[in-house]
Amino acid sequence: MRSAPPRLQTILRPVTRIVALDIGSSSVRAIAYDESAAAEPGGAHLPTTTTDADELVAACRAVLAQVGEGDALAISSFWHSLLVLGARGRPAGPVLTWRDLAGDPPPLDPAAYHARTGCFLHPAYWPAKLADVRGASYVSFADYLLRELTGELRTSVSMASGTGLFDPNRLAWDAETLAAVGVDDAQLPPISDEPTAGTWAALGDGACSNLGAGCVGPGRVAVMVGTSAAVRVVYEAESAVPKPGLFLYRVDDRRFCEGGALSDGGNLHVWLEQTLRGKRLDDIANRPPAGHGLVFLPFLGGERSLGWDASRRGEVAGLTFATTPIDIAQAALEGVCYRIAAVLDAIGDAESVVVTGMGLLASAGWVQVLADVLGRPLEVSGAPEGSARGAAVVALERLGLAVPAAPIDRVVEPRPGYHEIHLAAMEEQRKLMQRQEEER
Repeated sequence: MRSAPPRLQTILRPVTRIVALDIGSSSVRAIAYDESAAAEPGGAHLPTTTTDADELVAACRAVLAQVGEGDALAISSFWHSLLVLGARGRPAGPVLTWRDLAGDPPPLDPAAYHARTGCFLHPAYWPAKLADVRGASYVSFADYLLRELTGELRTSVSMASGTGLFDPNRLAWDAETLAAVGVDDAQLPPISDEPTAGTWAALGDGACSNLGAGCVGPGRVAVMVGTSAAVRVVYEAESAVPKPGLFLYRVDDRRFCEGGALSDGGNLHVWLEQTLRGKRLDDIANRPPAGHGLVFLPFLGGERSLGWDASRRGEVAGLTFATTPIDIAQAALEGVCYRIAAVLDAIGDAESVVVTGMGLLASAGWVQVLADVLGRPLEVSGAPEGSARGAAVVALERLGLAVPAAPIDRVVEPRPGYHEIHLAAMEEQRKLMQRQEEER
């Protein structure tokens, strides 16, 4: 088949081709999008769990090379990472993520710190990590990647807002926190959302997930379960006040991202499959709700929202000789749904809920249980790579292009009578959490 003449090739070529790079905790992927935020067939995906910054940069380059160049490069990256650089600007250690919980937070007033930064004195954030590491400068992995790709070091408003060193209302590094951790703002990257060499500084993957799934506006909530889990809203405002137990980050200089995160999500699902030797976890939707007599606290990775207690541990109560492996699996996945419900209640005023993330969408049974627990319909996102699409959406917005609404695959309705049973089980989980706190 003969190729089209050069002029026809120009006519057939999309007006805008955005390449989106999505850097997750277990893989990197690159996908090209057209000016309507529709993904081109294919894309490139590379599993990786390395914490070596240069190896991770090489993985990013590899998937970008497979997809090819676009008119612009948009990046979604995991939030909260810390990379220490030495005097010559080279990595002085591994990439630290929210799962690295070493270090003690500085002696700041927790309530005042939360009010200023929207973050918590929890080791997922930079202030605690900086107690154990020291270097010439401090960046996120996404900042380091931008430097390696373009030659310019900077961070985005979004990425800065996830460090725990930033004031999302003033759009600047927080002087009181910097003083407490002994860091000068000259040791941090400059903050800018302007593109460099056709590339925008990365946005936090959570914010991108909301945008990719079309969850924009205070009443449209996204529930995302990937490796971990989160409940988020994105909205425009000149300023915002953090709510108790909830983080307050930024998408950019006009939009906030508010919500709560759980350290147990898809990783708990994987742990159950491995521990219970491949039991069919989708079967939980066909079992009587909370009929196992167990109470499960899903804190195997410690607690983030709403209590932000990294020392909290998972617990299961009510075991008997009649307990089966699938009972434990059901109690665990219901337990995650109960924590999601608690975060959703803390956000308040949810008009609609969209579910996304492969940790959740890979299990139709878990989606059904979540709908039953929340007692409301769940819209299942039809955007398979929400964070990548979200990065592309922001790039298209910045280019002045209108983006169609995000696709919805289906709606899952709650089953009659189930919600009331789960409300009672949620109360039992709350009581067990209270007892655990009293015993420590």
